[in-house]
Amino acid sequence: MVNNILKNGILGGIVAAVVMSAMVFYMKANPGVQPNTVIGFASMLLAFVFLIVGVKKDRERNNGKISFGKAFLVGLEISFIISIIYVLTWLVIFYNFFPDFIEKYSDMVLKNTNPEDLAEKTTEMNQMKEWYKSPLMIVLLTFMEIFPLGILISLIAGLFLKQK
Repeated sequence: MVNNILKNGILGGIVAAVVMSAMVFYMKANPGVQPNTVIGFASMLLAFVFLIVGVKKDRERNNGKISFGKAFLVGLEISFIISIIYVLTWLVIFYNFFPDFIEKYSDMVLKNTNPEDLAEKTTEMNQMKEWYKSPLMIVLLTFMEIFPLGILISLIAGLFLKQK
């Protein structure tokens, strides 16, 4: 079981990390051009396909039987590994290749904001800049980009893949 969780978590993490890396380096090469959030979200969903594969493998190993709780926990463990790889990849990129990310990102967001929303968005971006001064906050913010989706997919996988 541990091998199944690790394998699917690592494969899903690689998918999420590769697409995120490509989008970040595209953003770095093209300042001011907003990356496509649909591609980012779709890549996360693609990474979580390995969560579903992992739950199905676990069910097969148990003679086609798995409870909701067990399926949910297997999915959650795979999600956690995918999320950790995603966060570690971001930390490597941020600290080694794109340390001015938050300034560039803030400039891009403010440039593409409607004038009536500019004051609110400026406050939000200033808060993000403050958070990015702390490595712990960078980890938490990055983790919160992907892990909630993993929890949701784990719940869905548990509901649809359970068999008694």
